[in-house]
Amino acid sequence: MAPRLIDTHCHLDAEALTQDRDEVIARAKDNGLSHVLSIGIDASTSQAAVSIAEQYPSVFAVVGIQPNYVHQVKPDDWDRIQNLLVHARVVGIGETGLDRYWDHAPLDLQTEYFHRHIRLSKKSGLPFIVHCREAESEVLKVLRAEAVDGMLNGVMHSFCGNADTAAECLELGMHISFAGMVTFRKNDELRAVAATVPLDRMLVETDAPYLAPHPNRGKRNEPSWVRLTAECLATVHDVSIEEFAEQTTRNAEQLFGLQGK
Repeated sequence: MAPRLIDTHCHLDAEALTQDRDEVIARAKDNGLSHVLSIGIDASTSQAAVSIAEQYPSVFAVVGIQPNYVHQVKPDDWDRIQNLLVHARVVGIGETGLDRYWDHAPLDLQTEYFHRHIRLSKKSGLPFIVHCREAESEVLKVLRAEAVDGMLNGVMHSFCGNADTAAECLELGMHISFAGMVTFRKNDELRAVAATVPLDRMLVETDAPYLAPHPNRGKRNEPSWVRLTAECLATVHDVSIEEFAEQTTRNAEQLFGLQGK
């Protein structure tokens, strides 16, 4: 029997996954995945994530506005996100954060919405998901500011930062999630960072349909391939895949309140 895993971050509403979504979910189950979290990037995709979660018992939704889309927010979009939080299939907020790579939206507007999402997390009790691309110092500044009144309850998604950033995020209460990039042959540096993250604060994800892990790099990614990332990280930590899966699955269940769901 395959060890039980959870894909804590994918985008099941993406066009690349729409035509064979039933088969994708079935393969995830066949490969030991008990849960898959589908993440919104704006109001409409957040609603889509909830709708998909209503169709599949193993799928749950995370709702929010990704930093590259905050400049496109319509007047009622933030209300739509807040209203979705009461839905039984919603287990998190995001993805939020900062992105200086694409630079689609002004950084001050990204920062405003980053604070909004974290404060909504505090109010609702649901964890928040952080997207960070070429903005580590700016993200840490926001996290430090929001942690003045207590430890944070969130995830650094698809982490690709350095060990110092990971250490500070952990000190602030965050979990660290790794995606397929950690499996890439030449990414020894990221594997070295992963080795510094305690197993009880680590999560695994695919970010499907993007970032397919080795040896499937360049192909359309899907939740069942989270096992490849888990196997890589188990090797990095010198533990069995069974031990790694048990711990990271427990982490995800506790963080997102998935026990018994």
